Amino acid sequence: MNAKATETPEGTILTSDGWIKGRVDIAGREIVAVRGEALAPDAKLEGALILPGFIDLHVHGGGGADWQDGEEGIRNFVRFHTSYGTTAIAPTTATGPVRVIERALSDIAAIAEARRPGEAFVLGAHLEGPFVNPRKPGAMNVSYMLDGDVALVKRWAEKCKIVVATVAPEIPGGYDVAKALAATGCRVQVGHSIATPDLLEEAFQFGFSGVTHLFNAMSQMEHRAPGVAAYALARARFAEMISDLVHVDATVLLAAYRAIPRLYAITDASAAGMPDGNYQWGGHRIIKKGLRITLENGTTLAGSAITMLDAFQNLVRIGLSLEQASDMTAARPAEYLGLSNLGRIEPGARACLVKLDSALRLEAVWVDGESVAPASQTATS
Repeated sequence: MNAKATETPEGTILTSDGWIKGRVDIAGREIVAVRGEALAPDAKLEGALILPGFIDLHVHGGGGADWQDGEEGIRNFVRFHTSYGTTAIAPTTATGPVRVIERALSDIAAIAEARRPGEAFVLGAHLEGPFVNPRKPGAMNVSYMLDGDVALVKRWAEKCKIVVATVAPEIPGGYDVAKALAATGCRVQVGHSIATPDLLEEAFQFGFSGVTHLFNAMSQMEHRAPGVAAYALARARFAEMISDLVHVDATVLLAAYRAIPRLYAITDASAAGMPDGNYQWGGHRIIKKGLRITLENGTTLAGSAITMLDAFQNLVRIGLSLEQASDMTAARPAEYLGLSNLGRIEPGARACLVKLDSALRLEAVWVDGESVAPASQTATS
C-alpha cells in the first residue's frame, strides 16, 4: 500500500463509532485515518455527508445491458451502477440455457479478476436459479428451471466465485446443491420457493443462510398455512429486500425491518436507467413504465428500475434514519458476506465511499480509493 495519502474526502462522516466532522485520509485502496471532531448523537448534520459505499448483492442489469450481454455488457452495467454509488456488486444471473449461465459466470469471473477504472469491485456472482421452483417463477423462464445438480453447480463454482445463490430447498436435489455451495463459502438463500416452515427449519440447518427478495416469488403469510415469507419474519436473521417501494409496500418493508435483525436492501435491477419502453430480459419481452417493469402481461414484475442510491433515498423517505439506511445499503450486506473491510469507514477498511449533499444527491464516489465520476442527478426512472 502506498503510504502517501492520495485522497482526503471532507464532510460529515458516518464512522463505525458515530458521526465525525472532518476528513477521510486514503492511501492506495485503504482508509488510513479518519480525522476530525466527533459530533454529539443529537447534533444537526450539516454540509456534505460521507457514507460507506453502497453494496448490491442482487442486480441483473442497468444502463441498457444485463447479465447475458457478455463481459463488456456486464462491465457496462457495473459502471452504470457505480456511477450511482454502488462500490461493491454481485452481478446476478437468472434461469437460462446452461451454456448461457456458464458463459456469464466466466464473464463475471474475468471482471472480478481485472477491475477496470470506473467499475465497482465485483465480489463474485449471485446465482439466482436454475435450481428453483417452477410454481414460483416470478419473471424467470420456467423452461430452464432444473432439479438440483451437484456436479453442475460444482463446475460452476470452480468457474466463478459464487458469493450468493438462490435455491428452492423443496425441489429434488435442492438440499444437495445448497450443501455443495455452502461448502465453498457461498451464502445460500431460499427463494422462488413454496417450502413449508418445517422444511425451512431443516434447510437453515443444512446450509441455507438468507432469503431472496423477501415477499416476492415465494409463499406468503397465510395465518394457518404460513409460507416462506412468514418463516422469514419469524426466524430469519438475514434477508434481502427490493427497496423500490413497488415490489414491497413501504409499510410492509418497515414491518420486515422490525422483524428481521439484519434485513438489507437490493435493487434486483433490470432496465434501470432506461427510458420507458419495451426491452428484452432473460428471454422475455419486458415493459418499463416509470419505476414499474413487467412482463408483457402487465402484472408480473420483472426486476426494478432503481439504483442503490434510489434505495438509500427511499429508505430515508419512509422514515429510517441515515444510519439505518446506510446499514441496509452497506454495512449489513458486507456483514452477510463476512467482509469486515467493507461497508464501514474506519482505518484499514477498503476506501469505498460515497459523498451526498444535504438533499441526499450524489456528489462523489470512491472505489478502492479511485474517484469515480457520479452520474448526473436525473431520475433513474
